Amino acid sequence: MRAGEADCCEARRPLLARLRPRRHRGYTFLPWLLLGAGALSHLVQGGTANPWLGGLHLLVFNTLYIAVVFRAFDELKRTSPSTLWLLAAMTACTYLAAVAYGGSWLMFIPLLSLACGTVLRGRRLAVVLAVLSGSGAAIAAWEGNLWNAVSIGYGTYLSGLVTATILSLSRTVVELQRTRQELARTAVERERLRFSRDLHDLLGHTLSVVVVKAEAARRLAPHDPEAAGAQMRDIEEVGRHALTEVREAVSGYREESLGAELDRARSLLAAAGVAMEVSREGPPLPPRVEALLCWVVREAATNVVRHSGASRCRFTVWADTEGTTRLDVTDDGRGRQEPGAAPGSGLAGLAERIGSAGGRLRTGPGPEGHGFSVLAELPMFVEYAEYTATAGPGEEGDRSAGETEGRTVVGS
Repeated sequence: MRAGEADCCEARRPLLARLRPRRHRGYTFLPWLLLGAGALSHLVQGGTANPWLGGLHLLVFNTLYIAVVFRAFDELKRTSPSTLWLLAAMTACTYLAAVAYGGSWLMFIPLLSLACGTVLRGRRLAVVLAVLSGSGAAIAAWEGNLWNAVSIGYGTYLSGLVTATILSLSRTVVELQRTRQELARTAVERERLRFSRDLHDLLGHTLSVVVVKAEAARRLAPHDPEAAGAQMRDIEEVGRHALTEVREAVSGYREESLGAELDRARSLLAAAGVAMEVSREGPPLPPRVEALLCWVVREAATNVVRHSGASRCRFTVWADTEGTTRLDVTDDGRGRQEPGAAPGSGLAGLAERIGSAGGRLRTGPGPEGHGFSVLAELPMFVEYAEYTATAGPGEEGDRSAGETEGRTVVGS
């Protein structure tokens, strides 16, 4: 994703997800304090006994309400004991004023319910709302106003429930937005890994062919110009084919034939002086299986030329009755990587590619401990999985022994 695209995605984020810091969202609950305007009016007009005490109740309640709703948007503070103590103090203040003054002071009970809806969750909230609505209705009924009792009880329960529901929905929206952004970043990273792995596997093999044929042309040029010219024409053809493959890798569309890949491997090995034998048994392979086996042929042939020192190499493809396709590449070279040699990630990357399709790659000594063997096993009908390996491409193949199954790499 380009920098401009990232900025564009950031600009499209919902306002709720872009508000920083989160405590600013507490301002949305301040207008509800107007529900206490009746108590304030009653207090100013002198209709409240002990007006100084009533004013203190009003000041303490508003202070506690603001503190609680602002702390509710910080997850650490919301779940802290101090917030619950503030809520408890707010509850005591609310009921003292409601019992002492009654009338319009009962409207602080729905406000208390709203504050509880911002802090509490789940079963605890349901129990608290039931207690608040029942007690509020009881206090109003004790004053002899049954209609007011119903209104207070219903309004108390509804204010807490609606507040909790809206906050839950807003959190869900924010989390969904974050998840979408994470999925977008993952998709971009996955595409980068796919392209880097494909580019490594494509160019590693192609450059090996170019180097081998260039060396052959240099040796032949003094005494056989015609043969040297043929090698140079092969280099030109390989270069053109590489350009096509790179374009296909960039576009994400690349279909390969196993037979064509085996022919290219034969040409590479022949130029390096390695005799190649091919044995194929079983029914035609599905395109996805062939595409994966092409990667195996490419990496194995490159590995033989670079590291084995072999004179013969055998490629065997067969499918068993259980629906498993196997490709075995065995050479008569040196076997495992020499001590002190720098290991590459060619076979490790190949193992991860095979593992992502539900297959397995085994590498190790050949028959009777001589040479080196690469065995790929794939289900006949694979559900192609996106390549999600976290390792980046290296510059060399390797000849370390190991085995991979699924997405786990062991000893490679």
